[in-house]
Amino acid sequence: MADLLSSRALRRWLPWLLIVVAALVLPVLLPPFRLNLLGRFLSLGIVALGVDLIWGFTGLLSLGQGIFFALGGYALAMYLTLHELKPGELPEFFSLYGVKSLPAFWQPFGSPLFTLLAIWVIPAFVAGALGYLVFRNRIKGVYFSILTQAALLVFFNFFNGQQKLINGTNGLKTSTARLFGELIGGDAMQRNFFWLTVVFAVAAFLLCRWLTRGRFGDALIAIRDDEPRLRFTGYNTTAYKTVVFAVAGALAGISGALYTVQSGIVSPQFMAVPFSIEMVIWVAVGGRGTLIGAVLGAVLINYAKSLVSEALPETWLFIQGGLFLLVVLALPDGLVGWLRQGGPSRLIAMVGWPPRSTTYPALELDPQVLAEQDQLDRREGGQR
Repeated sequence: MADLLSSRALRRWLPWLLIVVAALVLPVLLPPFRLNLLGRFLSLGIVALGVDLIWGFTGLLSLGQGIFFALGGYALAMYLTLHELKPGELPEFFSLYGVKSLPAFWQPFGSPLFTLLAIWVIPAFVAGALGYLVFRNRIKGVYFSILTQAALLVFFNFFNGQQKLINGTNGLKTSTARLFGELIGGDAMQRNFFWLTVVFAVAAFLLCRWLTRGRFGDALIAIRDDEPRLRFTGYNTTAYKTVVFAVAGALAGISGALYTVQSGIVSPQFMAVPFSIEMVIWVAVGGRGTLIGAVLGAVLINYAKSLVSEALPETWLFIQGGLFLLVVLALPDGLVGWLRQGGPSRLIAMVGWPPRSTTYPALELDPQVLAEQDQLDRREGGQR
């Protein structure tokens, strides 16, 4: 029994121990460029968790998460733009368009406390408001996906056209700003942002796991599988879907802020349609409804994209399309689902090796079973 408990404890805590070790060792082993890429991709894992929460568990396929991702990035970039300005000074790009005073909506972002709240509260509020308007009218399925993509296009075109207010298509640069006296684009600050991203990614994972367990998680799965039946039993499915959509929006905002400071810029391209579709692909490839698969999918696919693009820039789109087809046709549960369902052993069996049995050989070699068998043999021998 003690051995069984120790093995369970090892399986439970080993992944977290590996995360801590990796967070401490990787900044030493990886060059600054590769560490920066890993930090970016890990921050994308946070928005992927939100996508998995609303799609994998609740059945809401949103193609507009780029809205909330960009809002979080803009909130932090606006603060960094104002951070080192003297009283009365304006950001440099305002002078290019003849703006003489700081717009009213910029002024609260001079406060670090307001910015820390705005990074996740504004995306959560926008997502919650949009979600409530949609869900109260019982819009779901492909219509919900089309509506979220239409909202994404509205935000994209609006931000693109605001040259005077937020520098339009040029976006807001963060790599040259300073925080705590350190250049944000410098190696030391980027290392700190990597550790911060690890902390937020773990916290986001634990939050999503907590939400998907217990009665709330059961309600989300029931909404995904048979919403009318759940509604007829008295549950307010609109409230559940609005809350979970707002949580996914908040996670996207935090992800966007962390990605902005590690990529060095935020622009309306964060709201481009292909980027939001890629978020869905990360979750599908990693494993829909698994949480950990969403993070792994975001990190692995984006790292593969980076490596392939360095060698063969024009081939990545074909590889990405092939991955999506592979998931749809052969791996509907993604990589994590395939592993959990014994995919490797089935693959080995396909090449002619018999699958390894985990039950009978273990019983035959168990010392307690052998002792009981020996006692039984002796008893039968005595009776004879």
